[in-house]
Amino acid sequence: MRIILASTSKRRKRILDQINLEFLIMDSKINEEKLKINKKQPHLYTIKMAEAKAKAISIKHHNDLVVGADTIVCVKGEILEKPKNKQQALSYLKKLSNNTHYVYTGVNILCKNKNINISFYEKTLITFYKLSLNDINYYIEYYKPFDKAGAYGIQDWSCIFAKNIRGCFYNIVGFPIAKFYNLMNTNNIKLNFNAKR
Repeated sequence: MRIILASTSKRRKRILDQINLEFLIMDSKINEEKLKINKKQPHLYTIKMAEAKAKAISIKHHNDLVVGADTIVCVKGEILEKPKNKQQALSYLKKLSNNTHYVYTGVNILCKNKNINISFYEKTLITFYKLSLNDINYYIEYYKPFDKAGAYGIQDWSCIFAKNIRGCFYNIVGFPIAKFYNLMNTNNIKLNFNAKR
């Protein structure tokens, strides 16, 4: 059974590559802004988004195991997705400065012909130091975080923002790999691995 990652995220690809997993990449091509999903419960929101992505690919790939994922940042009940522009990125990082927030990633694992439909989420708690305006502007200017939920990527220069992390680091990057792997084992779903690179 082939595994298809329903995402063009370079960060998710990198995480799955770390464990030498054999997988294909396909773009779900869904318009996230047009999906009307309730945002009051962040964990359910990410799961619904992940399910929409997996379903879009699974329609034409019934025999494959499709993995959809969606990551958001949530601070004081407000969901911060990918910033649309520099002003929004600046606003997001100001909200995260000297604050604690959650990162949620919802995952859906779907194979129609094998009756596999598993959804889960991971939650990580992060506290940021107080960020200077100079650091925020430098980060936005040189790291262009417009494709990242919450306007930052913990694996790049913004690693210096994090004062404390409680939970899965890879969840912040975009995919809770350990939870995924253990759920596959628990459900007796065989994963194929490449020879060590």
